[in-house]
Amino acid sequence: MLNNINTEKILFLDIETVPMQYSFSELDDRSKDLWNKKTVFLQKRDEKNAEEIYNMAGIYAEFGKIVCISVGFIAQINGEEQIRLKSFASEDEKVLLQEFLNLLNSKFNNESFMLCAHNGKEFDYPFLSRRILINGLKLPLLLDIAGKKPWEIRHLDTMELWKFGDYKNYTSLDLLTHIFNIPTSKDDIDGSQVAKVYYEDKDLERIIIYCEKDVIATIQLFRKYKGQDIINNDFIKSV
Repeated sequence: MLNNINTEKILFLDIETVPMQYSFSELDDRSKDLWNKKTVFLQKRDEKNAEEIYNMAGIYAEFGKIVCISVGFIAQINGEEQIRLKSFASEDEKVLLQEFLNLLNSKFNNESFMLCAHNGKEFDYPFLSRRILINGLKLPLLLDIAGKKPWEIRHLDTMELWKFGDYKNYTSLDLLTHIFNIPTSKDDIDGSQVAKVYYEDKDLERIIIYCEKDVIATIQLFRKYKGQDIINNDFIKSV
C-alpha cells in the first residue's frame, strides 16, 4: 500500500534523450543498416522508410543518448515538506552519468531507498541502465536488478500505479497532471522537441528546466495518489 511507503526514501527522476546523431544521413553505413533492421516493424506500421522514422531514434538506447537527468526528493525542513531538485546535464553523456552515479552511490546506496518515474519501468530505468553499461560504467545498486525477484526490485512507476492491473492502458503524465489539477510540465516544450532544442538551439538549460518540471509533476502526482496535497512552489528548490 502506498501509505506504507516512506516518501522521503524515494528518489524521483526523469531523463531526456536525443538521437546519437541528429539526422539519419550522419550515421555510418553499418549504423544505418542496423537501424533499418531494428525498425522494420515500425516502418511497416507507419508506412515510412528507415530515414523517415529516424526521429524516433532517441527512445532506443542503442541509437540514442541521455542529455539530462533530473532528480528530486522530499525532505522535512523546519517542519515543512519541501522538494529538493538536482540535475545532471552535459554534451558528454559519460560525464553526466558518472555524476548521477556518484549521487546514487553516496546517498542512495542501500535497499531502503526506491526510485520513482512516470513510465520508468518501460523507459527511464532500462534506458539508464543500458547507457551506463555502454559507457563502461558500473550499475548502481538500485538499477542492478539481474537475478532479483519482482518484489525485491525497488522501482516505482506512477504510470503503472495508475493502471490498477489494466496492462493495456497507457496514460501520459500530461493527462494525469490535468485531471489531478497539477501544474503541467508541458507549458514550454515536450519530449518530441528535445532533439531540436539540443542540436539546433543548443539550449541545454531549457532542457534542464523541462526535465525538472517533469520530476516535480511526478512527485506531485505521487502525493495525489496518497491523498496528499501538492507541495507549494515556494517549497521547491534546486540544490
